[in-house]
Amino acid sequence: MDAVKLQEQAAKRQELFIALYQKVFPAVAKYVSRCGGSFDEAKDVFQDALLSYYEKTASAGLAINNSDGAYIYGTARYLWLKHYKEGSQTSPLNEAEIANSAAEIVSIPDEHKLLRFLETAGKRCMELLRSFYYDKLPMTEVAATFGFSGVRSATVQKYKCIEKVRETVKQKALTYEDFLK
Repeated sequence: MDAVKLQEQAAKRQELFIALYQKVFPAVAKYVSRCGGSFDEAKDVFQDALLSYYEKTASAGLAINNSDGAYIYGTARYLWLKHYKEGSQTSPLNEAEIANSAAEIVSIPDEHKLLRFLETAGKRCMELLRSFYYDKLPMTEVAATFGFSGVRSATVQKYKCIEKVRETVKQKALTYEDFLK
């Protein structure tokens, strides 16, 4: 590979990291802070999560199944909890931290709000998504059930259905909190 291509790749990688940092780091810092961590600890955890994300996406054949931000945030939370458990042997949890953790666990999406929203993608999309995600049917069965020519066609249609939902989320500027009970 020539030097120009290497520089272009490095520039793209740097742009990606900056965008992910701006998008995800504030949430990670807030989480770590709520759990008693410092700004420096939040940076360390975020950088480790970002490195994990980059290594996974750079590996051949591996793809992130959810959004980049969600993957990094989830990894950062896991790393922080692991770090916290290792360091908490001398300091017990206080009641505020326990209450915050309990509140996060209780934050479950409202099924009815979510279903009404998903219906905006259309009946066929709802049935396809339900078959795959809820009924856990393999794509071969989904393709046969919905009359697609093959697994690839069914996968493409499933992707299009998900994109319809994502577009509606963007248009209405919805957040996760909009679906909570």
